[in-house]
Parts: sequence; C-alpha cells; structure tokens
Amino acid sequence: MEARARFRFIPTSPRKMRTVIDLIRGKSVEEALSILHYTKRHAARDAEKVLRSAVANLMNKVEDGRVEISDLYVKEAYVDGGPMLKRVLPAPQGRAYRVRKRSNHVTIVVAQKETKS
Repeated sequence: MEARARFRFIPTSPRKMRTVIDLIRGKSVEEALSILHYTKRHAARDAEKVLRSAVANLMNKVEDGRVEISDLYVKEAYVDGGPMLKRVLPAPQGRAYRVRKRSNHVTIVVAQKETKS
C-alpha cells in the first residue's frame, strides 16, 4: 500500500529543494521526519509538510486506519520545476536585466515495508 502527496507552486528554486529532498529519499519515515525537522534550510519546512501529508493520506487509505509509522518508508521523492515569474531589473546605461523567480513542485510517495511471511 502506498500514498502520494504533492505540493505545487512552492516559491523556491528547484535546485535548492532538490538538495533537501535528496536527504530523505529511501529512508524510513521516522528518520526522514527527524532529518527534515533539524535541517536549517527553509525548503526543509515545505518538504516536512509534504511528507506528513503523504503519511496522513496513507492512514486514510487503509481500511482499519492502523498503520505503524515505523513500517513506512519514503519510496519516491522528486522535485519538478514549476512556472517562472519573469521580472525586469534596471541595469546601467538604459539596459534591463531579466530576473527569473523560479518555483517548484514536490512529490513524495510513502509505502509500507513488505513483511516476509
């Protein structure tokens, strides 16, 4: 059983968000939450929010609602680029420099570890 959560149009560059998401890919949910909670980057707050949402989605998906968090792991985590806001900054001698304000979309998939019977 797996569940997915997406957070779209985050006003951070995808490059900055990928450094945070790379820290949690493949880890258990408990470990990933502790990593994100104590990471000092601003992008870690948004990533933690998405991870908690994915766990809640999995809890709602299961019929009896009983899932141990210790049995969950981050199956997939990736960042896609979002739309850019294009702005103009005045430059010397009548020129204009383009400022590209980037955004991103974060997707995290959480799954249960398969127990061997």
